[in-house]
Amino acid sequence: MIDQLIAKIKKTEAPIVVGLDPMMKFVPEHIRQMAFAEYGETLEGAAEAIWQYNKEIVDHIYDIVPAVKPQIAMYEQFGILGLLAFKKTVDYCKQKGLIVIGDIKRGDIGSTSEAYAVGHLGKVQVGSKAFYGFDEDFATVNPYLGSDGVKPFLKVCQEEKKGIFVLVKTSNPSSGELQDRLIADAGNRPLYEVVGEQVNEWAKECMGDSYSYVGAVVGATYPEMGKILREIMPKSYILVPGYGAQGGKGKDLVHFFNEDGLGAIVNSSRGIIAAYQQEKYASYGSEGFGEAARAAVEDMREDIRQAIESR
Repeated sequence: MIDQLIAKIKKTEAPIVVGLDPMMKFVPEHIRQMAFAEYGETLEGAAEAIWQYNKEIVDHIYDIVPAVKPQIAMYEQFGILGLLAFKKTVDYCKQKGLIVIGDIKRGDIGSTSEAYAVGHLGKVQVGSKAFYGFDEDFATVNPYLGSDGVKPFLKVCQEEKKGIFVLVKTSNPSSGELQDRLIADAGNRPLYEVVGEQVNEWAKECMGDSYSYVGAVVGATYPEMGKILREIMPKSYILVPGYGAQGGKGKDLVHFFNEDGLGAIVNSSRGIIAAYQQEKYASYGSEGFGEAARAAVEDMREDIRQAIESR
């Protein structure tokens, strides 16, 4: 799957993943009212609203980006009906030719980790038959329980030719409380470097043509750390959150890419899906939220292109 992702990045000339994180405050009023008219102000109505919202955004961006990243918590908050909307979104995106990165941040051990890996990336056995559950192409994984939590995902990746992105240095302000701690028995280096080295070892077990199925999450808000981690993990694709709404800019991203212009894919969520709420794209109005999202993608693509070319 990593080879397909790279091919789509090259085709679209957009190392961009759109985060489908549909908070209700982002869903335009006309979408909400249409869903509530049919299902009431219920969990079913909310799930319908976020599904219709996602669908229109995907219809406007599927041909100019390689991938999307639905964050499962934004669906889980609506219970089982929200998860059905998540699955409908995953299936629809794949029908439109998009790579789907399930932002699930799972991290557990033993049979629990195996179940997460099977449920999101692999097949579950039911009697004599096997079925895909959510069937994303990639998943985000929390490594802080060690190899016990990651190896079940590696096994499924090898079987299914799918991939994972392991949390290494996240974009949130408090990430340093743990991730920046210096580790005495690792030469007084920060924990995120130690995790990056482990990701590099896992990456060697699951190589595609030129990059591994095992990637890493490194926030755009920490560009100097990204430079170090790029060197530590040369064959891992880096999923870069923190662009746009969290403060990351194109100029912050150059160190995440290798000399071949590949090696990173940058996420923007509300900066794209809620672009119509920004002053820059306000002229599209709430009815034109899909067009606003497309315009935001095009601007982001140009920002990243200029940054890479000027390094």
